[in-house]
Amino acid sequence: MNVRKILHMDLDAFFCSVEELQDPSLKGKAFAVGGQPGSRGVISTASYAARKFGVHSAMPSARALRLCPHLLLISSRHSNYEEMSRKVMGIIGDFSPLVEILSIDEAFMDVSDLPQTPLQIARKLQSRINTETNLPCSIGAATNMLVAKIANDFGKHNHQDPTPPNAITVVEPGEEAVFLAPLPVEALWGVGPKTAERLVAIGLHKIGDIAQCTPDELRRHFGQSGLELYQRARGIDNRPVGVDHEAKSISQEITFAKDINDGQMLIQTIRRLACQVGSQLRQQGFTAKTIRLKIRWQNFETHTRQVSLAVPTNHDSVIIQTAIDLFKGIWPEGEKVRLIGVGSTQLARGPVQMNLLDTDRNREDRLLRSVDQLRQRFGEKIVYRGFEIEDYE
Repeated sequence: MNVRKILHMDLDAFFCSVEELQDPSLKGKAFAVGGQPGSRGVISTASYAARKFGVHSAMPSARALRLCPHLLLISSRHSNYEEMSRKVMGIIGDFSPLVEILSIDEAFMDVSDLPQTPLQIARKLQSRINTETNLPCSIGAATNMLVAKIANDFGKHNHQDPTPPNAITVVEPGEEAVFLAPLPVEALWGVGPKTAERLVAIGLHKIGDIAQCTPDELRRHFGQSGLELYQRARGIDNRPVGVDHEAKSISQEITFAKDINDGQMLIQTIRRLACQVGSQLRQQGFTAKTIRLKIRWQNFETHTRQVSLAVPTNHDSVIIQTAIDLFKGIWPEGEKVRLIGVGSTQLARGPVQMNLLDTDRNREDRLLRSVDQLRQRFGEKIVYRGFEIEDYE
């Protein structure tokens, strides 16, 4: 029986690493991509120098500045990040067709068919990403997705210097349970803060403590999910890469620095977010059956509205119009908006299904493919829609 070789690749402080390519003077400095001073935004990514002060992603910018008063805050440039992500995912695709993209900076790959050892493959992959994109990345390797992911997290977290880890961590076949045993329960993929509290409350502090329990003991405390804990704590995970666990949704959202009640500005934002969603759908080979709008008022009330389409799509125009219709159906004119987002769910592999007589959609499909190719080759700013002009000026 052939032993599987699974790699988990994660770009180190991805947004910050891309910003350093644009401005090399940022290297070694405490900076973060996120909301500007005085805004109510959050940190998207913090440099490793900033993390030494306790700054981390999803932290309110105001708190980050209190922890690190000299922190430099940079506004995100998502088109740049998408462009670099496509280059990295293209390199990964050269190693294996079995790739599962988890996010813009993270992916699994099954390299079982390659003759080299996991360490050799990981070194070659890391070298290519470092050399061809100038981006640091960390890689975990194991016989399954669960342990590869935890191994990568372990390698990154053990890095103490204020520089990107660019780590490689390999768990050899048969060593899965031994590797996991001394790690804290919250390191186990799928164990959130609440589950971790419940585990600690019954005396299970390490993953190895869970592994020593019987299935019946775990089922009594956690129901059916106790059986999953039993398997995971022993490093057992038979899921295939890129088959049954593809992305369930693709979305983009923005929290405004100041509450917005300008209808045109809100619609402009929806258009931009919808185009980003369409681009990601096409990049990952998906169409979406359902389009969703998320909106948060000034008082933090959050609402979502969604609609199922007659035909799944990844066309910008359909996503834009659907999202705008949802917006007009929920927004009371003049109501201040704190956050807005556009999402897509019920994803399926394959191109948009079109009627041969539907010339408009055929034309848009050809146009979008051409635009995507131009952007991949020459960068995001080579071509853009009329409503995006202000974004590029």
